[in-house]
This record gives sequence, structure tokens and C-alpha cells, in this order.
Amino acid sequence: MIDDPCGPIEYDETGEGPSVVLVPGSCSTGAAWRPLITQWQGAYRCVTTSLLGYGRTAERRCAGNNDIALEADIIEAVIARVRAPVHLVGHSFGGLAALAVALRSPELLQSLTILESPAPEILKACRERAHYAAFRSMTELYFNAFRSGRTDAIQSMIDFYGGDGTFSAWPQRVRDYAVATTEVNIRDWACAYGFALTPSMLARVATPTLVVYGEASHGAPKRANELLGWSIPNAEIVMLDDAAHFMIATHPRQLAALLSRHFAGARTRPLPFVHVG
Repeated sequence: MIDDPCGPIEYDETGEGPSVVLVPGSCSTGAAWRPLITQWQGAYRCVTTSLLGYGRTAERRCAGNNDIALEADIIEAVIARVRAPVHLVGHSFGGLAALAVALRSPELLQSLTILESPAPEILKACRERAHYAAFRSMTELYFNAFRSGRTDAIQSMIDFYGGDGTFSAWPQRVRDYAVATTEVNIRDWACAYGFALTPSMLARVATPTLVVYGEASHGAPKRANELLGWSIPNAEIVMLDDAAHFMIATHPRQLAALLSRHFAGARTRPLPFVHVG
């Protein structure tokens, strides 16, 4: 753990070698990275954490203050504990928070990997109206269901990402955790919609970047991540065969190999687009 004046920050590490900081998404904790870490068999110094309000990381957001910078603060605190430039990997909302770090503190990073981030505002900036409306419609229905007292309201958000039946297929303990952290996830969406990404802003990212999305994912996040990759100079964009949003659990072997290649080649010009089977 990191003792911070604003509240504790989850910190765990395992392995030796180049330092990799792994940031999970919403409704999740650092434990979500175990399948990927297992694939690497100790080849990296893997540092895990949890975002605000999840795992052992204290919430520090409040009504009217859902700035993505608050998420970047805790990631930077984790990197400070590492005491070395890191390969930063973020899944889902963790990828959006990792991007915020790359924009304001590039000197901390050797590379950046974004695994299917929810980035609705890049869709808005690029006038992708149908895809942006898909995000907005999903979150409006989800938020309204929660406010009306539906304890399982988060199911619609999970199934938007993973496909119908994803939530019901999860183990009971995982479903229970998602339900218990619904209010935290709603704050995450406020952060995502408040992060006004534009192509000109993303053009400032100097860190070697890999953007991954799933072939079987919903069209809106797929398009959003394509636009992220196209807007970040020299970013590599990968569509992962047969994968959907929750790829770190379903495709750890493919991701482990892909990320290792990205780390090794972080100082070279990456390919603009590849299709990984």
C-alpha cells in the first residue's frame, strides 16, 4: 500500500526486470491482471494498483469533482514508488486514466498501452455522431435504472461491452463486486465524459503507444480506439482476433506476447495497424 494524505493507494508488485505498471478498469482491482502476469512468468517487474474507489484505493472524488486528473494522481504516485520510468498499461477506464498520465507526465513513461479505453469524447470531437450516441444512450439508460432502484443496473453496461449474457456468465462474487461498486462506476463515466479529448490534444502524446481493441467488441468503443490510435503520433493499432472488451481475462496469452513486443520495440517506429489472430 501507499500511504497518501488523500487516502491509501493499492500497490502490489511481483517479478523482476523492466517495470510494468498495470492499471485495471472499472469494477475491478489489481487482481484482474493475474492471468496476464502468469503468462510472463516473472520476466517483468509487474506493479498493480486499483483506481479510485476500487480494491484498496480510497475514493477521493466527490459530487462536482470528477476530474480524470484525480485518477492520474494515483497512477503517478504508483510510478513514483517504482522509482523508474515504466511501461504503463491500462485496460478500459484504466486506459483512459493512463492516457491522462501520458499527456501530462510523459517523462515518467517508456511506453503506453491502451486496451480498449472508453473514450466517448474523441467520437464527439470527430463528429462520429452514431457511435457517440450509442455511448450516451447506454449510460443514460444505465444511470436511470440505477436511480430508480434497480440493483442490477450495471448489467446493461457490462453487456454493452462484452455482449449479451456477459454479466450473467460471470462468477457470483464478480457480479456482486460490480453491483457493489455501481456508484463508483457512475463517477468513472462522469470522468470519461469530462475528458474532452481532441485530435489536436492527442497529437501531443510523444510516448510510444499501442492501442488494442477487440474484434468482437461493440462498434462504438472499437471506433473510439481507432480514433485514439490514428490521432496519437506513430501509435500502433491492433485489432485482437475473437476478443471483446474483457480481453485481459479471455486472451492473456495473446496480450502477453503483444505487449512484450511493444515494450521491446518502444523506441522504434511501430506499425500503424495490425490484425492479431
